[in-house]
Amino acid sequence: MATTPRAAPSPPSPGHVLVIEDNADIASLIRMHLGDNGFAVQVENRGDTGLAAFKRGGFDLVVLDLMLPGVDGLTLCREMRAENGTIPILMLTAKSTELDRVLGLEMGADDYLTKPFSLPEFIARVKALLRRVAALSAKPAMPMPAPVIEKHGLIINAEKRQVLVAGREINLTAREFDLLHHLASHPGRVFSRIQLLDQVWGYSYEGYEHTVNTHINRLRAKIELDPANPAYVQTVWGVGYKFAE
Repeated sequence: MATTPRAAPSPPSPGHVLVIEDNADIASLIRMHLGDNGFAVQVENRGDTGLAAFKRGGFDLVVLDLMLPGVDGLTLCREMRAENGTIPILMLTAKSTELDRVLGLEMGADDYLTKPFSLPEFIARVKALLRRVAALSAKPAMPMPAPVIEKHGLIINAEKRQVLVAGREINLTAREFDLLHHLASHPGRVFSRIQLLDQVWGYSYEGYEHTVNTHINRLRAKIELDPANPAYVQTVWGVGYKFAE
């Protein structure tokens, strides 16, 4: 009896993305480009409906505008992070001041883009965030204890993703922890901003070095006794940053 050829299995979906954006044109472009890259997309144009959709679950990543009707993006980001501590959140903002970006990161966003932004770079950011989550969730066959890094009162426990300074626990965002751990794992080695974008963020678009600067400033404010004269994360002028030897 002749057998019917089996259909090739469908490739896995890259993920399900919740887009909360009240600008219809931007939302439509984001939906189209994410769809072209294989993502399933749900768009909400208000903060309150976006939060309701988020709480129903099933999403792998959230794209969140800062200025929204119903519930503003910063409040939404804080509530989402309290609900789910691991889902990546990419924040979009039309504001260009550092304060707005810092507030978003402080509320729990993993990354940000300032409007107007290039769609290829947006897609690169989305994929980089999802790769990072996949890498964190992957478990080795024989897990080994993660090393603990200690430096003059600073303790970094990679297994617990915990940072202590003089015995006091420091609350870092996921990206701040990754940045600190990467630098501290290579004491004395100088990394350019582009290298840090590539190795910590997972993309290396030139012109977005300010992303690194913002995170370094926030990291120093949290772990340094005197952020203006850092003892741990030091600037090498004209090159980049290093962790003190």
